[in-house]
Amino acid sequence: MIRRRFAGPVALALLAAMGPALGTAAEPTPPDVCLMTLDPGHFHAALMHKEMWPGVSPRAYVYAPLGPDLLGHLQRMARFNSRPENPTAWELRIYAGPDALGRMLVERPGNVVVLSGRNREKIGRLLASVGAGLHVLADKPWIIEAAHLPLLERALDAAARRGVVAYDAMTQRFEVSCLLQKELVQAPDVFGTPLAGSEAEPAVRMESLHHMLKEVAGGAALRPAWFFDVAEQGEGLTDVGTHLVDLVPWTLWPDQPIDYRTQVQVLRARRWPTVLARADFQRVTGGTDFPANLAPAVKDGSLTYYCNTSVHYTVRGVHVRLDIRWDFQAPPGAGDAERAVFRGSRSRVEVRQGKDENFVPELYVVPNRPEDKAAVAEALRRKVDALQAAYPGVAVEDEGKRLRVAIPAALRVGHEAHFALLAARFLGYVRNPRTLPAWEKPNVLAKYYVTTRGVELARRGGEPAKPQGGS
Repeated sequence: MIRRRFAGPVALALLAAMGPALGTAAEPTPPDVCLMTLDPGHFHAALMHKEMWPGVSPRAYVYAPLGPDLLGHLQRMARFNSRPENPTAWELRIYAGPDALGRMLVERPGNVVVLSGRNREKIGRLLASVGAGLHVLADKPWIIEAAHLPLLERALDAAARRGVVAYDAMTQRFEVSCLLQKELVQAPDVFGTPLAGSEAEPAVRMESLHHMLKEVAGGAALRPAWFFDVAEQGEGLTDVGTHLVDLVPWTLWPDQPIDYRTQVQVLRARRWPTVLARADFQRVTGGTDFPANLAPAVKDGSLTYYCNTSVHYTVRGVHVRLDIRWDFQAPPGAGDAERAVFRGSRSRVEVRQGKDENFVPELYVVPNRPEDKAAVAEALRRKVDALQAAYPGVAVEDEGKRLRVAIPAALRVGHEAHFALLAARFLGYVRNPRTLPAWEKPNVLAKYYVTTRGVELARRGGEPAKPQGGS
């Protein structure tokens, strides 16, 4: 079961809404899960250990080369163990040396691998892990180059063959505004049926704005220098854009498989850089200068960082446009921003997180025609009433041309809580791999086809080659 001290009323409500796959069975004795973290380069690797999980051994293993990434991970783990309230009790066994992957596969002290960090080698590590019969929780992105899609398919096939779980850490699926948006899109009296849209007016439009420099406790939250190497981290679409691509079929066609070979077409894409002056790069990394591997992208003392992508594609005939941007630093009083618009035959269902929302995601329903507003509003109120058991306190507020779905503060949990919910679900799948939905495999392939094909297209100039005529 999920411990009440961890979950709290908000997470428990979300857990109840998400069904029994979250591992609610009695705590196994002795522990049946032992965690191994491989080359942690992102704080998500530590989040798997933010709480002590029922049935998970307190002894955990870390395999990584000695360096800043490993030290940062150990510092996070130490803070969890030493915090005054509900401290964890992890007992770490650490290998800090060369060929961390090989050493882990030889020793195999655990049965679950956590991958979060450098993305260029992630698919090789994932393939080797599942091929050895190990479960894997891997942070996005799994691949950042289109040429690696066959390796991804091999990894998923190997996981199925060995009876282990390879799970993509899609935390946005646990954000309450996204969950409620999905509920409303699936309500025909509110949303209608999905529109196909067009290239000029896509039926799905999503935007994401992130910032490289963020202040935490009065100082800059430092990023590793390799974060700015697109060959290591990926570009905008292949990195954070993975979440946006994932949400499209998850919202429109829940629990249904997508075949990227026949149901997805990437139409056009473009990329553009954010330019970082040397002083800005030093500020956000804590380094003294651009490292040698970034030299080809440095001109006149500034780094040309290709972190922005726009892509237009269709999935099952529905036109989708995504825009992913990274600015250096938000203006005073501002923050990261999101927008997700789904257009139906009766209304638009929108999540907005911008200045007007105080950078908190808010959910709106906008009837297509003024004369439909009364009927849409009544249907929306009926739907919201039916959701009270899962989302207590959600209400409808009339704002003139649009209706706002008011989400109470008690249902809003932060990113770290999203990760905990995801981890709980993953552990449920580990204990019963047959409960992993069959649609996850084809939809992982479809997702990474869009992200990698989009970047590949953008690098080539934006549009696919036109078919050659024949006699």
